Order: sequence, then structure tokens, then C-alpha cells
Amino acid sequence: MDALEIMSNLDRVIPFFQPIFSADEHKIVGYEVLGRYADGNEIVSLGPFFQDKEVPEEYHLEVDHLLLVKALDLYVGEGLKKSLFINKDPKLLMKDYGEDLLHTLLSYEQKGLSLDCIVIEISEYHYESEIEHLLQYYKTHGIRIAIDHIGETDGNIHKVINCSPDILKINLSALRNETTSLMYKDILYSLSLLARKIGASLLFENIEVEYQLQYAWKHGGRYYQGYYLQRPQANFCDENMLKEKLRQKCQEFILHEKRSLEKVFLLADSIQSNLQSVLPKIKKQADSRIDLLRGIANRFEHMCFRLYICDENGFELSPNYFKKNGEWIVQPEYFNKNWSWRPYFLENIFKMRKDRNGLISDLYRDIEMGEMIRTFSYPVFENEYLFMDLSYDFLYDQDGLLYD
Repeated sequence: MDALEIMSNLDRVIPFFQPIFSADEHKIVGYEVLGRYADGNEIVSLGPFFQDKEVPEEYHLEVDHLLLVKALDLYVGEGLKKSLFINKDPKLLMKDYGEDLLHTLLSYEQKGLSLDCIVIEISEYHYESEIEHLLQYYKTHGIRIAIDHIGETDGNIHKVINCSPDILKINLSALRNETTSLMYKDILYSLSLLARKIGASLLFENIEVEYQLQYAWKHGGRYYQGYYLQRPQANFCDENMLKEKLRQKCQEFILHEKRSLEKVFLLADSIQSNLQSVLPKIKKQADSRIDLLRGIANRFEHMCFRLYICDENGFELSPNYFKKNGEWIVQPEYFNKNWSWRPYFLENIFKMRKDRNGLISDLYRDIEMGEMIRTFSYPVFENEYLFMDLSYDFLYDQDGLLYD
């Protein structure tokens, strides 16, 4: 895109608005401002213009300011009170320490703009710690902060947290790539935990198919954005345009999740029932804990590949009994290792001690095997707990148990 042509025809620079939908109300709660250029009968994105490092910064600043003013004119003219997401390049923003942007927003406040409706969106790609004080200053005016492209770069997340973002934007495009999908799911899960810890809402963007919407719903997405929902356009939309559709999809997701959870609990009940029926006989024949594990493995060989026993503090009271290349082996090096550092370990011990029932873990990646597995745990003696790792192959054959 020719920068000089754009600068010579600034009247053709126009803002487009992409709706952002909420998970709780199923309606439009905001818009992201996107730059477009009317090139004859074609509307093209200004993304390449802003990303071109050969274009002078003053060109970027002028076009960016023009887009903001035109967007605010339309927004205030409609009397909207929904969130307005404004993308900003930190480097350009720091040229005048953000004064021009704040001055512009304050001037529109006199026309009816509420600053608590403004969300400044910063890409993690370009995030620098120098901007933290500016963002914190913006927040004193009620302006909220969103961090885009979160988790897509290395080493910036700890810096991002320091600015106390209100919203983390997560790109779901990678879920459609089979080679990166599995690893990216692990990253997304970690980001969802991070958002909860720092009190930020998750906005999942680039939702292009229903599966991505379902993933966003399941993993704590409060806001949704993408072509599957609505493409960017020059006008604002009816806030309830997808209310019935999203409500219906939510009901479908809930039903699917409930069925999946039911299968997990039914499996736990089945393992526990079978274990309870054979455990007295195995205990009677076993002279040691490893004998106990060997007896259990013989009965549950089709589903597990690792067994061990821990006390209530997480210390292993037995070696690992591990299936390697189809043969069961004893791994004495695991004796007395402690697993209390694992998430939910002590919490689950308390649940088993209280209810005397077995538990099945959520789906997670085994460190040694590199495969997705679940763990069944059960109290076998007073203050002694069996842990049985269920294999990927077994879970694969059980419909719904590898769903995450």
C-alpha cells in the first residue's frame, strides 16, 4: 500500500468497528476500532500501512489520530456507552508520553464520552516497561487496558502483569493448525489461570469456527470476537443481533460439557467399584506394597501404565510400578519422593480422606511420557492412597475422556 497515496487522500481513511460479544449477556458489549482505506470500490485494511517500518512515524501518527477522531465522532454521535477498544503502538504513544491521546479523549468527554468505556489496546509484541507508568496514569481516569497477542512472544508476560491489565486478548487462530494446536492449548490453559490470578478478563479473538467459540467458552472467555460472530463494518450493530444464537450455542456447550463430566464420574465409579471388589483378596495375598501394586496392575492392566502409593503428605511409600514396552518394571528411585507440590494434590487428599471415594484428575500432559493422561486416586489404607495413571490409549477408546 502506497503511503503517499494514503497521505494525499486522508478523506478516504475510515474507521471500521468489529463487535465484541459477552459470554454472560450474549450481546454486543463493545467494538474494536480498525483502520480501513477506501481504494475505489474496494475497502482495504490499513494494517500493512501501520506495520510498514519504512513509513515515517509522523505519517503513522497523523493517520492514527484521524482514525481516532472519526471513530469518536461516530461513537459519540450514536450516544453509545459500550466499550470502545483503541489500538495503540507503545512506541508512538510514548512520543509525547500519551498526552495527545488523553487530551483528545478528554475533549470528547465534554461531548458525552465516558472514559470508563475506553479500552486502550497494547500488543504484547511491542510492550515495553517504560509505558507502565503511562498506562497506570490512564487507569486513574477510568480508562481500561487490554493486552493483545498475549502469550505469543517470549519473556514479556511478567512485564505485562505489572501494568495490571483489565483484559487479556488471546488469539485462537493457532487452534486451527494441527501442528501447533496441542502445544498452544497448554499455553492457553496457563493464560486462563494467570488471568484469574491477576483479576483480568479474557477476550478470545479471531474466532472463525464454532469449535473455537466452544473452546473460548470452556476456558473462561468473558468476551468473544471474530468473523464467526461478525466481521468489521463501518456501522454499529444491534446489540442483540446474536443473542438467541449465542444462547442456543451456550446451551449446546453446557450439555456437551455435562455429558463429558458425567463420563468422567462414571469411569471413576466403575474403577472404584471394580477395585473395591478385588482389593480385599489382593491385600490378603500381598506381603508388601509392591505386591499390592502388582496385584492391582494385573486386574487393571488394560487401562493403566503407572501405579504408586503415597501418604497424606505426598511422600511415596512405594516404588513406581511402571509399564515399559509392554512389561511391568519396578522403579525404586521413586520411593520417598514427594508430590505435594502438584496442583490440587493436598486438596484431593482431603477430599478422599473425608469421602473415602476415588477421584479422577483433569486431563494433563505426563512429564515423562509426553502424552495426555488422567490419574485415578483412591484410599487403600488409613492415610495411604493409591495413584493409578490411566493411559492415553485407554482414554482414547473412551468417548469424551480426551475432550478438553
